Amino acid sequence: MPPTIAARVDDQLTQNHLTFVRKPLVIGGMAMEHYGMRPAGADIDLVIADADYQALAQAHPEKRKDLWGDLGVVIGIFEIWRSIALLDYEFFLQDALEFESVFVVSLDRLLFMRVCAMDVEKYKKDLVLMRDYYYKSFRNPRFSDEAQTHADAYRELHGVVVGGNYGK
Repeated sequence: MPPTIAARVDDQLTQNHLTFVRKPLVIGGMAMEHYGMRPAGADIDLVIADADYQALAQAHPEKRKDLWGDLGVVIGIFEIWRSIALLDYEFFLQDALEFESVFVVSLDRLLFMRVCAMDVEKYKKDLVLMRDYYYKSFRNPRFSDEAQTHADAYRELHGVVVGGNYGK
């Protein structure tokens, strides 16, 4: 069995000698992989608490990155941010999944992140994957089966049936 996302991130944190006072929050491709939507890329994106960011930025001033006011530090395969779209750790921590050494951003916050960046083609594709994931994981199967019995009428009537008249 392959290691979990949390274990893979923890292993990389150890290899890069990175420690934090508060558990880092996994976002981006690793979170997408955690939810089974697509494989992660080569990098690992994290959001950390501001105090942890300040210590990391002070220890690695040459590795700091500023993206429209979102401050981060790039170390090895990590992009470590104190905010995304100027939304902080506490915002992304809400409903996150907790593991021994990390959190994984909640599905809803991950979706929000992709919506914020939907002008970027990569993230637009992620939105399609997320839509499909929601449909596969959360649609009511009984409702889907019922709707499927009217598929021809929906196509013919552009999806709108009024008064229960499904046609021929």
